[in-house]
Amino acid sequence: MTRAHARVPVKLHRNVTLIRASEPIVAEELMARRSLARLVLARLSDTVLLVKPDEADAAVAELKKMGQTPRIAR
Repeated sequence: MTRAHARVPVKLHRNVTLIRASEPIVAEELMARRSLARLVLARLSDTVLLVKPDEADAAVAELKKMGQTPRIAR
């Protein structure tokens, strides 16, 4: 394999926490809550939020405070 073929234009991230909303408006509502928004590192798409490292438990607690019932996939 040549060096050019060794580079892959894709990154694999392990052990990350994502919040996947059912609809874009739900993600907007989640981000409108400052206490949850401060736990989000980035918005990856209109329905996917990347949670800061080591903030998964805090994000789950905040979602529950908001009346959400997050399903946790491991």
